[in-house]
Amino acid sequence: MSAASTTGGTDLLVGGRPDRDVPRTGRALPLRFLRSELSIIFGRRRNVALLAVLAAIPVLLAVAIKLSSDGDQGGGGPGFFEAITSNGLFVAFAALAAELPLFLPLAVAAASGDAIAGEANQGTLRYLLTIPAGRTRLLLTKYAAVVIFGLVATALVALAGVVAGLALFGGGDVVLLSGTTTSLLDGVGRLALSVLYLSACFAALGAIGMFVSTLTEQPIAAIVATIGVNVLMFILDQIPQISWLHPFLLVDHWAAFGDLLRDPMATDAIGQGLLVALAYAAVFMTAAWARFGSKDITS
Repeated sequence: MSAASTTGGTDLLVGGRPDRDVPRTGRALPLRFLRSELSIIFGRRRNVALLAVLAAIPVLLAVAIKLSSDGDQGGGGPGFFEAITSNGLFVAFAALAAELPLFLPLAVAAASGDAIAGEANQGTLRYLLTIPAGRTRLLLTKYAAVVIFGLVATALVALAGVVAGLALFGGGDVVLLSGTTTSLLDGVGRLALSVLYLSACFAALGAIGMFVSTLTEQPIAAIVATIGVNVLMFILDQIPQISWLHPFLLVDHWAAFGDLLRDPMATDAIGQGLLVALAYAAVFMTAAWARFGSKDITS
C-alpha cells in the first residue's frame, strides 16, 4: 500500500484505504475523515456483534421479568427493576444500569483502544499520516468517532429497552422515584437526558482508551488495558476505607443518572459527574496528543 503521487494531486489514505476523491485542503477534509472513521468503526464485525449483544440484553431482561412469577428482580439500579412491571419504560433505565459496569464500557473500549493501535498493527498508520491534515486533526477525528459510537451504543440500549418494555408491560403515566407521577412523554425525555449524560461519561472513558491506544501497536492490549482501568475504578469505588478518593473516580458518578427520575431533578451529582468526565477527557486526550505528536511512526 502506498501514497503514490498522481497528476495534480496525491493518492490519500482515509481510515487505511486509498481515496482519490479527498481534497488536499479545505473544510471538506475533516468531514471525509469522520465519515470514513465512522464507517470503519460501525463496519467492524466485532463492533457490530457488541452492539447486537447490547441490544439483546434489555430484551432478555424484559422477557425474564415477564416470565418471573412475581417480577421481583431486585438490585441493579435505584428502584428501576421494581418499577418495570408497572411501566415498561423502566426496562430501558434498568438495562442501562445493568450494562453500566461492563458491557457499555467494553463497547467504548473496543472502539477507542483500536483507534490508533489498530492502524499501527495493520501497518496503515504511516500512510494515513500522508494526508495533509496533521496528527492533531487525525487524533481528534478518531476521538469524535469514538464518542459518536459510545452515544449510539447507549441510545441503542435505551431504545431496545423502550421497545421491549412497552411491548411486554405497556406504558402510561410514569411514577418517578420520588413518588410523583408524570407523563410518558416526560419520562422519555428523562431517558434521553440519561443517555446523553452517560454518553458524556463514556466519552471520558474513550479518552483513556485513546491514550492507551497511542502506547501500543496491539489493539487487543489497548482494549484490555482500558477495561482493566474501568474495572479497577469500580473496585476502588466499593472500598469504604478510601471514600475520600471516590469523588475523583470516573465511575463513581455514573449511577447519578437515576437522579433524573426525581421531581424536581437532582442535578448536583449530575453536575459533578460531568465535571469529572470533562477533567478525565481533557487530561487523557492531552496526554494522547502529546504521545501521538512525538511518536515515531514506523508502521
